[in-house]
This record gives sequence, structure tokens and C-alpha cells, in this order.
Amino acid sequence: MPASAPTAVSAPGKVFLAGGYLVLDREYTALVFGLSARVNVIAQEIQTSQGVQLQEIVVASPQFLDSQWRYGYHLTPEQGGMLVTQLHVGAKINANPFVETTLSYVLTYIASVSPNKSALSLDPARLTVLADNDYYSQPHSMTGTEKNPTRFAKFPTPLKDANKTGLGSSAALVTALTAALLSHYLPTSVFDVSTEEGKRILHNLAQAAHCAAQGKVGSGFDIAAAVYGSCRYRRFSPSILKNLPEPGTAGFAPAVTKLVESAAWDYEISKEGVTLPPGVALRMCDVDCGSQTVGMVKKVLAWREQDVAGSKKIWDTLQERNVTLGRLLAEGKTKDIVPAVDAIRELIRAMGTESGVPIEPESQTVLLDALKDVEGVYNGVVPGAGGFDAVALLMQDDAATETRVKEYVKAWGKDHNGTVRLLDVKGEMEGVRREGLKEYGGWLT
Repeated sequence: MPASAPTAVSAPGKVFLAGGYLVLDREYTALVFGLSARVNVIAQEIQTSQGVQLQEIVVASPQFLDSQWRYGYHLTPEQGGMLVTQLHVGAKINANPFVETTLSYVLTYIASVSPNKSALSLDPARLTVLADNDYYSQPHSMTGTEKNPTRFAKFPTPLKDANKTGLGSSAALVTALTAALLSHYLPTSVFDVSTEEGKRILHNLAQAAHCAAQGKVGSGFDIAAAVYGSCRYRRFSPSILKNLPEPGTAGFAPAVTKLVESAAWDYEISKEGVTLPPGVALRMCDVDCGSQTVGMVKKVLAWREQDVAGSKKIWDTLQERNVTLGRLLAEGKTKDIVPAVDAIRELIRAMGTESGVPIEPESQTVLLDALKDVEGVYNGVVPGAGGFDAVALLMQDDAATETRVKEYVKAWGKDHNGTVRLLDVKGEMEGVRREGLKEYGGWLT
């Protein structure tokens, strides 16, 4: 039988312009923008010789060294769903919890809702993962104003050793992997990623898998941005994911299927009024030093418990200022961006001081304040949980401003014994989408 055509799906990264930490509480909202940097997953059949039956899925990230994962899968008794088992590649096994957990959840859901519910209907597949360059720092080849000539660079390290820029690669991967598997194995009558219902199913399934892979229930804003693109987001109640059985244990399959299709998900996604003024771009500056987000979040939440009244005052005021910024952007009031962002940064620094967490570290404060003096730059923030991830800039969307910023940060990096680089990535509105195959020539086997 001839092989079916490969299925390609991409999901964007994110930048958390306003609402860091607040998004953990359903009382508050976050303003999150999708990014032009995307994680792409191409699903294709593995062709076997006649009479040979494989139940294997191969996930490969060919941009990195030794970055291939192979899994066997089989249905378990007592409705335990699809159990995924990692297989050896050569002499070693390199665990990838995001990939393995996503496969367990998604294959279980597929086996439950597929018109043909036999596990044997899930033919072996190869999933190729290609990430746009800006997800990773590239000090080995890129500094200052240089631009990588290829969309998907080759890196001289395994994926686990790559230095991330903080654009949300794990959420984009889980979302794109989930969407590619669903699109590959299910007819469009059951799942269509281009429809609102398809996005709802994708969002719920990817959220469940991503939280399980992280070992905790996060706010989910990064998955929401990967599915829906730029939006104002209010988190779902963490209790929705409570008491879900482990993959392979009794009752997991009906539980995860019920969860995905449930109307109990109470997250809110609003795209109305979420936009950038004409001629304004949201850009990212990589400072080549990621942060330990989990530890920072724990400290901020501990401060919030210890100082309930003081933290609430800061959070309530910060919510008001975040909403104001979103409104000013939607109304195109560019002259008001500088004071609006300054007002947000003031409270972010206050929260950092009170909690003892470097949400906007002093070195980032100095960099952002200096960039405000570059012609065409309005202002910038240390997005999300803060620390030393890439900073976000609101700046004029023209070549002259881009050149000025690139030259400025290159000089800044030299003067401060580091590497600072304006990434090519820009904020964009669109979320997950199907892709053509022409972008991936030479990468598919």
C-alpha cells in the first residue's frame, strides 16, 4: 500500500509581555504574544517490508547530536490506555519526558476516539522535530549583527545541552507533537486543527500532557499561546487535572478521554483587542543565560503567602497597569508605551525586592534603560518569570531601527563581557497551523 503523505504542523513560541506571576491566580490575566519562531513536527509513516509488523514511533531532532528517541507502544489491560516504552538507540537511552509523556497521552486518546480502535491501526511513524533558530543561543556561530543563513541550524551539541533563549520551546514542542499525531492518525471528521473544536481538543490534551511531563500543574499560558497565538489569558482551575490516573494504569484511557472532551475547563482566551500598533514590532534580545524559573516561582509564591496584604496590593495594581498597556497597544497610542511599561517595570522590581527574587535583575534594568535611548525603541521588559532569559522590546518595525539596535547590543555585550543579540523573531498573532512540506526539504528521510 502506498505511503500516505507526511503531515506537517507548527506551533509558535511565546513572550509574556504582561502578567508574569499574576497568571498563576485565576483572579488575574496575562497578555501573551505568540512568536514567529515555531517548532515544526512532521509525521510520516515508517515503511516496513511485507509481512513485517512494527509498533514503533521514532522521534528525531536532527538539528542536534544524538537526539533521536525510539518508543514501542501497546494497549494495556483494564483500559489503561497506550503504554509507551523507550527503546535503546545504540548502547544508551536518553530520556525525554516531554516526548514520552506526550506520546502516552496522545496515543491513548487516539486509540479511544479512532473509528478503528485497535492498537494495530496505529501504524509505525517517524516524527521529525525542527525548531527555528531563535529558540537556542548560538554563540558558536552567531554574534552581533550576523544572521544564520538557514532556517534550521545544525548545533554541535545534544538537545539536552542546548542553551535555550526562553521562548517556550517545551510548550511549542508538546503542542506541535500533539497536533501532528492527531492529524496523522485521525480523519478530519474526528480532528481538524484548523477548527475551533479542533483547537479546543488540542489545547486540553496538550495541557494535560505538558503538566504531567513537568510534574506539576502550571498556569498553562505557554500551551494556550502555542495553540491560539497572541491572546489575553486567564488560567484554568488546577483541580481539573486532579486524580488523573497514570498512563498504563487502570482507567487511564476513559479518564483522559473524558478530561480532553470535558466542558469543565474554565480557562479564558480572548483575542479581542490583543494587537500591536501599525509599525510597532515586538522583538526579543538574547542575553545568552537562561533562568531557573521553577525556583523563582516558588520564592515569589512563598512571599505572597507571608505578606498577603502587601503582595495583593502590588498584584492588583500591576493587573491594572497590565490592562492599561494592552489597551494602549490596541488603540495605537505609541507615545504612551514608554510610561506605561515603566509603570509595570517599577512594580516588577518592587515584587522582586520584596520576594528576594531577581525578576528584573540589575544588569537587565541597566540594559533596558539604555535601550530606551536608542532611536526607534519604545521600551522593554524582562518577560514572564523574569531573570536572565531573553528580554522583550517594543520598537519601530523598520530596517533602520533594527540595525541601530543590533549594533548597540553588540557593543553592549563587548563592554559587559557577554553576548547580547537581537533575535530575528517577532511577535505575531497566529497559533498552531498546518504547514506545507517545501520548508523541510533535505530534513525528511
